[in-house]
Amino acid sequence: MMQAIILAAGMGKRLKDLTEDNTKCMVKVNGITMIERMLSQLDKLNLSKIVIVIGYKGKKLIQYISTLNIKTPIVYIENEIYDKTNNIYSLYLAKEYLLKEDTLLLESDLIFEDAVLHKIVEDPYPSLALVAKYESWMDGTVVTLDENNNIINFLDKKHFKFEDIKRYYKTVNIYKFSKEFSNTHYVPFLEAYSKALGNNEYYEQVLKVITLLDKPEIKATVLKHESWYEIDDIQDLDIAESIFTISMEDKLAKIQSRYGGYWRYPGLIDFCYLVNPFYPTSKLLDEMKANFERLIREYPSGMNVNSLLAAKYFGIHKKHIVVGNGAAELIKSLMERLSGKIGIIVPTFEEYPNRKKGEDIIAYCPDNSNYSYTANDLIKFYGDKDISNLVLINPDNPSGNYIKKSDVLQVAKWAQKKEINFIVDESFVDFVDSEKSGTLLEEKILKRYPNLIVIKSISKSFGVPGLRLGVLASSNQDLIDFLKKNIAIWNINSFAEFYMQIFEKYKEDYKKAMEKFKKVRREYIEKLSTIKNLRVVPSQANYVLCEVLGSYTAKELTKTLLDKHQLLIKDLSSKKGFDGEFIRVAIKRPEENNKLVEAIRGILE
Repeated sequence: MMQAIILAAGMGKRLKDLTEDNTKCMVKVNGITMIERMLSQLDKLNLSKIVIVIGYKGKKLIQYISTLNIKTPIVYIENEIYDKTNNIYSLYLAKEYLLKEDTLLLESDLIFEDAVLHKIVEDPYPSLALVAKYESWMDGTVVTLDENNNIINFLDKKHFKFEDIKRYYKTVNIYKFSKEFSNTHYVPFLEAYSKALGNNEYYEQVLKVITLLDKPEIKATVLKHESWYEIDDIQDLDIAESIFTISMEDKLAKIQSRYGGYWRYPGLIDFCYLVNPFYPTSKLLDEMKANFERLIREYPSGMNVNSLLAAKYFGIHKKHIVVGNGAAELIKSLMERLSGKIGIIVPTFEEYPNRKKGEDIIAYCPDNSNYSYTANDLIKFYGDKDISNLVLINPDNPSGNYIKKSDVLQVAKWAQKKEINFIVDESFVDFVDSEKSGTLLEEKILKRYPNLIVIKSISKSFGVPGLRLGVLASSNQDLIDFLKKNIAIWNINSFAEFYMQIFEKYKEDYKKAMEKFKKVRREYIEKLSTIKNLRVVPSQANYVLCEVLGSYTAKELTKTLLDKHQLLIKDLSSKKGFDGEFIRVAIKRPEENNKLVEAIRGILE
């Protein structure tokens, strides 16, 4: 037989008002308390009993658990000095139970899927620590393992070294102790450790001592794709709620609403946000790392210096360019400045239309299944329209449609005659392989067309979205002067500035990365095109627009990919201008692309 011991005496101070009148494990995750979820999961294992060590708000916890439908017998042990001790004392109080049976040991602030418990219970090795590969968001005790999953060492914060994180595994705080291990190893060392060092320690310290023995008799079992989370504060709670939603629709909505930060989701591959997978190079990153300490301690330069850095790279006069905290900052400021009606091609990147009132938008929707259009289409459609501004995203997002540079300049010429501001967003132009160079970021072009405004996100093609960099260029000096005054003087940080300072040295590496990308894109589109019930639209960008055919909707496909494969794609169901079921998928490295192709194939076929 096997029993479980749950340590639930802590106060959970970091959860602030959520634990003012409740113990930590009574905090709800998507409407269900952590303790109810854990007890329900343990109840399915046919355990002899569940021992719960209580402390803070213990009576309230007992009362609450009595209302739950748990069949397994529950025993309570009270830690009366919970506010003066750590979990080593809570476990010390339960040591007599450890001696009697095989035991599952759990901390009460965990949330996990059933597969996590099955992983440790069904492993034949008698004494185990459940661990997961260390991720940057994790906090607490880590271990190192040998090739046979023997635990070499337990490392606390004092001995943690970031340069060694590739070797680290985080303890999940779920253990399996055999009765024999508890009698011969854990309890004797627990008693000795407590007497020597007191009760304000952690039970993992005892395991650390045991691993120094010739035969420690405890190994690790490593979680792979099983979901779990430790909830210490409100940020943890927020992420846990998006991982452990009751419905896939809720999970998708919560993850989509985060707009990034997906490193906090182990195993998730992001095909939604658009970044160059082959740049920056490791050498460039090493240069950034080498200057990390100084950059984090120093103020960045002001707008004037950063304009100079951007101007140097793109070959533009500094008075004609402004640097933004991502292109989004520049778009917001620009759209607030522009008055009158605006022409926008739909479907499109929503940052532009979202900044204007609906009645001010004159939308053009291409009348074909690929949502493609030419310069002549735009001139013809807007020729008799009363607009003051026209936005062109080239290549377009999400269609990937591209208009050649010479044709875009024809629109610029037409717009100048009509006295229309012509905004060209060329964030994806470096991905184009239909001509050698499509950029309009040239001083002579800007001077020839003072009504032309060119926007470029540095995040997309340069692969550094975390730096939040974008540029806007125009020879309209009144506009540039306004933007520079409208934007904060320190709108970008020192890391972004340093990147602009050095990235010209890596121009050749950038060209090679783009050549590699274009080859991978061709292969990716070919593979996507072989999937039944998926129509692939040709693209010149670093994403591909696809129409979902057959019985699946775009939303159902997106939910299934997230639920079954941890792949996040862009569902375009709610985007204006579409007639059909469409998704957008980013182009990543071949191994990731292949994983998405096979997952979609498995679902749609």
